[in-house]
Amino acid sequence: MDDKISLRNLRVMIKAAGEMASGVAHRLFRSRLKVFLTEIPQPLCIRREVSFCEAIFLGEKEVEGIKAKYISTPQEVYTTWEEGKIPLLVDPKGTSREVIKPHVIVDAILAKRNTGTYKGDALVVIGLGPGFWAGRDVDVVIETNRGHHLGRIIYEGPAQPDTGVPGEIAGVSAQRVLRAPRDGIFRPVKRIGDMVEAGEVVAWVEGEPMKTAIAGVIRGLLREGMEVHKGLKAGDVDPRGLRENCYTISDKARAIGGSVLEAILARFNT
Repeated sequence: MDDKISLRNLRVMIKAAGEMASGVAHRLFRSRLKVFLTEIPQPLCIRREVSFCEAIFLGEKEVEGIKAKYISTPQEVYTTWEEGKIPLLVDPKGTSREVIKPHVIVDAILAKRNTGTYKGDALVVIGLGPGFWAGRDVDVVIETNRGHHLGRIIYEGPAQPDTGVPGEIAGVSAQRVLRAPRDGIFRPVKRIGDMVEAGEVVAWVEGEPMKTAIAGVIRGLLREGMEVHKGLKAGDVDPRGLRENCYTISDKARAIGGSVLEAILARFNT
């Protein structure tokens, strides 16, 4: 593949279309790069109002003025770009790269391990967060851990290890995350954007309540009817209580999107 590419013709495949991947896609698409997204059929995404994966269920999903469109074949990627939208394919194995031949692949699955993304899959391969080793299995790793090094571009070595503890928002960490109380089908009784008090029931799973430990605004919540297992992250309560935060890209996703853009420009803007 020729590595002398016009930036306006640079094709970028982003694996996943949840909150973080959508923040990256939004920044790259606004920078005029040709972005397309791949996802699994039933993404367990909670920050659905800012995640392009909702297009799988709605046909299209708009996030801060940019629309993603659900398509069924790789060949539709090109016509969707012409419409000024981000194409989204259900493609768990990433086989669409063999048709589209992206110059850049960004693994934004955030699985805390490498599920099958490697150097040589594209001219530049970028992994977000722990589970990747820059210079060994990918070209670049972007730090996703909140703190001083958030968004750091790593060319040799790994990101910081997964702590298993959510980042703090307004001094609250693990308590802001809502987890499924048991295995079963998820049935929410609240919606994203609703204000809640500590102890309120937010959803039910097979007759067991999922309650919030803190007061705030529901920033994220799984779709109704999703099959969950006990302990699965199923919602998020923002203690700041600002409804507008439910519908805008987070500071973390913006920072990581900027770092991905920098890594791409550093390689191709020569």
